[in-house]
Amino acid sequence: MGSWYHGPLASFDTETTGVDVERDRIVSAALVVQSAPGGAPTVRTWLADPGVPIPEQARAVHGISDERVRAHGRPPRAVAVEVAAALAEQSRAGVPLVVMNAPYDLTLLDRELRRHGAGSLAEALGGAELLVLDPRVLDKQVDRYRKGRRTLTDLCAHYGVELVGAHDAAADALAAMELVRAVAARHRERLGGLTPAELHLRQAVWHAAQARGLERWFERSGTPERVDAAWPVRPARCRCGARLEPGHACELAA
Repeated sequence: MGSWYHGPLASFDTETTGVDVERDRIVSAALVVQSAPGGAPTVRTWLADPGVPIPEQARAVHGISDERVRAHGRPPRAVAVEVAAALAEQSRAGVPLVVMNAPYDLTLLDRELRRHGAGSLAEALGGAELLVLDPRVLDKQVDRYRKGRRTLTDLCAHYGVELVGAHDAAADALAAMELVRAVAARHRERLGGLTPAELHLRQAVWHAAQARGLERWFERSGTPERVDAAWPVRPARCRCGARLEPGHACELAA
């Protein structure tokens, strides 16, 4: 029996109004599913009208304009609910989910659901447990001392993965999927023998350690900065800064 990276994978990506997971909105999303390496992927995409202007800096990255989302985008609540349902479907089928820098895209999805009264991501998944594979976390664990940036573009170049049409959600999702397969194949002695469930649990630990290491680097550089250690979804916080727990009276940060 082949290792998990020879089998089916799904991959999720978003394009957004900015980089603040607490306040920015989803503009487009894609879910790519592939049954085996080299197989023809199935692609599902969404375009949302975020209800706020798309900043010029974000438009320059993904090329999606206000005019386009107003003409062709769907209500953000409907998009967020459909995306969560699509992720849950893959989870129930036992298909691991690739998400490059998972705390960004999955936290954004969680906040969109909460913002529009559709509950948390965990609630929207209806009990389905995501098995997330994050190429950024995996690469940093298996090759932690390599210098250089670890963006999707940089990692694809390092592992020889083709990335065509960067900053399109579907293109990025497909590249991230191929990247995970490439990372696992190159480091099969460390990753290939683990199950996706084992990798999911270990990535949470690895990401926390990576976050602590980055904070120490910031301290040595004289620019202390907090790095969120939560993975794959950052806990929701209210306006007072506390985590949103059952019975907490405050509201989600705007």
